[in-house]
Amino acid sequence: MSKTNAFETNFLLLLFNNTAIANIGDASGLQPSAADGDLFCSLHTADPGEAGVQTTSEAAYTSYARAAVPRTAGGWTVAGDNASNTAIVQWPQATGGSETETHYGIGTAVSGAGNLLASGALTASLAVSNGIQPEAAIGALTWTED
Repeated sequence: MSKTNAFETNFLLLLFNNTAIANIGDASGLQPSAADGDLFCSLHTADPGEAGVQTTSEAAYTSYARAAVPRTAGGWTVAGDNASNTAIVQWPQATGGSETETHYGIGTAVSGAGNLLASGALTASLAVSNGIQPEAAIGALTWTED
């Protein structure tokens, strides 16, 4: 069994834009959160995999922190079965350490193990060392439902 294209879009709109899904449950549908909140994008030195959490293979350069992206159309663009970042996502500039980031994650916690919702390979690896500020271009962080 697979999801319909319409439900894939509606699911992504609920998760990324905090938009209700009509006609599920009561008359008002499957409701969004009271507040939009954020999703937190992480960088990883290896694929955290389906069993991973937000800390699995997570970046550890000095000053690293996850990037908060709002659950709104200003944070995420949803088109069909695809959601992607609407604006450039930047992580803090490295003040020490040296590593190569190969994957990104989308999760629910600003720090700690957190619930990793999805992960994927970066289009190109990011070599991070002192003075480098990693960033993801518009549309580079994607989630595809199928």
